[in-house]
Amino acid sequence: MTQLETSRRGEISEEVGFVAQAEGVDAEVLRAEVAAGRVVIPANKIHLNRNLKPVGIGRVLRTKVNANIGVSSVRSSAEQEVEKMKVALSAGADAIMDLSTGGDLDAIRQILLSECPVPFGTVPIYQMVSGRKVEEIDEKIIFDVIKKQAEQGVDFFTIHAGVLREYLSLTGKRVAGIVSRGGALLAEWMIYHKRQNPLYEMFDELCGLMREYDVCFSLGDGLRPGCLADATDEAQMAELRTLGELTQRAQEAGCQVMVEGPGHVPFDQIQYNMEAQQEICRGAPFYVLGPVVTDIAPGYDHITSAIGGTAAAYYGASFLCYVTPREHLGLPNTDDVRAGVIAAKIAAHAGDVARGLAGAAESDRGLSIARAKLDWDSHIARSLDPATAERMHIEACAEIGDNKPVPADYCTMCGRQWCSVRINREIREKLKANESAGKAG
Repeated sequence: MTQLETSRRGEISEEVGFVAQAEGVDAEVLRAEVAAGRVVIPANKIHLNRNLKPVGIGRVLRTKVNANIGVSSVRSSAEQEVEKMKVALSAGADAIMDLSTGGDLDAIRQILLSECPVPFGTVPIYQMVSGRKVEEIDEKIIFDVIKKQAEQGVDFFTIHAGVLREYLSLTGKRVAGIVSRGGALLAEWMIYHKRQNPLYEMFDELCGLMREYDVCFSLGDGLRPGCLADATDEAQMAELRTLGELTQRAQEAGCQVMVEGPGHVPFDQIQYNMEAQQEICRGAPFYVLGPVVTDIAPGYDHITSAIGGTAAAYYGASFLCYVTPREHLGLPNTDDVRAGVIAAKIAAHAGDVARGLAGAAESDRGLSIARAKLDWDSHIARSLDPATAERMHIEACAEIGDNKPVPADYCTMCGRQWCSVRINREIREKLKANESAGKAG
């Protein structure tokens, strides 16, 4: 049985219990959320029996972050992608997606899976077109590729089943057209064959395969907007309505489902996008790329996406896909991966604090207490990225010609005389002394 089916029977699986304990949520509450389709635990039975530590995705849990890696047809290697995955995990990524489009895809995926302790996703259509023209794809190729990846232990698949033939004409007025690789490939296939999306036509058969391994659907947004001008247009919303239909069909078949979303969205449209998905897809976890809130910042899109990701996490998203500084420019390196994960983690946490998720603000309070005490060790250790905080702290020490830690009662930003934290501590001590003297008098 799948996690969904087990939960619907009123049983708390080991995976539900593990996630509940890890996140401080009542196990029965979590079971009910899984049963309702509002939480997913992507955990392929094969990966689960190897090295997977279950992760839950849904609004009753903290917002999760995914990191995309993968070999391209022109750059990188399996070894480099393993290193990127390790960097992403060390920075706090909750899931990994392999978007490889070059090399021996089966071997690359197996290597990555063998060293990946978190949920691992792929986009199967990339392998379907590997070594063949897109028009050569048929139902057998589709099924065989998905089955092979399920047998390897992949935990969630991006399946672009909502890109229907009748929606393609709706993209004609767009500035950026179809920016999803999967969506574009399927559009090309449908135009060539003059047929409906094969993933849509095969959907019930795919549900049976996904259920067998308990692979979670990540229903792909093949018509997501690739620029602000295309956001929340008719094509995007038509596909979303189809994803709502497919969500229900998959859940009725016993499959876990999350839904992918935009993309490039102006800040003022994020709330509507999040709330529309929650209504149309009946609360299924929403997995968004950013959203990126402006198109004019190549090289800084980890920041533009973190701005949008914070709003998305607040208004309804459960899962943020990181965006690296090199988005729109090239394949990310390890530094880009780290920067992307940290930016997305900041957004996810800020969203959780803003929506009042139980316990989310405790880490902020703990760090603030350490900061107020000028407790540098605890201040750094409690930070989201201790390695960077420590490096900057050491550099600050060097600026004043001291290789030892900065004196405990100031930092190099203000110096001792102007340090408000030090002054505030002295004020508290004086007030306390005056209060004690008053009582004694």
